[in-house]
Amino acid sequence: MSTHSLNAPPKRDYRLGKRAKKQEETRQRIVEAAVDLHCSIGPARTSVSQIAERAGVQRHTYYAHFPDEWDLLTACSGLALSRDPLPSVEDWLDFPPGQERIVHGLAELYAWFGRNEGQAACVLRDAEHHEPTRKIVALRMQPTFQRAAALLAEGLPGQGASLVAVALDFHCWRILASDHSPSGAAALMAGAICSTTPVA
Repeated sequence: MSTHSLNAPPKRDYRLGKRAKKQEETRQRIVEAAVDLHCSIGPARTSVSQIAERAGVQRHTYYAHFPDEWDLLTACSGLALSRDPLPSVEDWLDFPPGQERIVHGLAELYAWFGRNEGQAACVLRDAEHHEPTRKIVALRMQPTFQRAAALLAEGLPGQGASLVAVALDFHCWRILASDHSPSGAAALMAGAICSTTPVA
């Protein structure tokens, strides 16, 4: 027996590796198909049959990869946010509290809303009545928005925090976006907030 034959990897290991790669590719197709549907019609309106058809798999294959809805939602939200992460709000600490920080932070957030308008509209709408979507929003988005609110409201008295919460709302941005760029909308809201509740 040659040295080459002794060192050659077993054929079974090769087949298992090839199968694992194929399974991962199938899983990725399912997730991408689901993300596309979530961004167009929303998680609550997306059915297993629709996902399977778009991914080119059978329903039993779908369930082999995602036995429950939560598994799918965590995978989909992870993929969507890896493509375009939410703003890194801790970087806003580079700006002093008040108007400068508010303008910078809102401009980044509004730009993200603009790039992800369809996805955000569908997901946030469904989060109001679809419990799994509400939970995934709480997991993936809420911590960032809570931290953003705290950073932008720093130094503002009383109602300042309430005005910041309004400014951070997706629907507020959507109204402003019809007439303003992200930076223009951010400057407008920052001016309104700081003129009403000047930084202490």
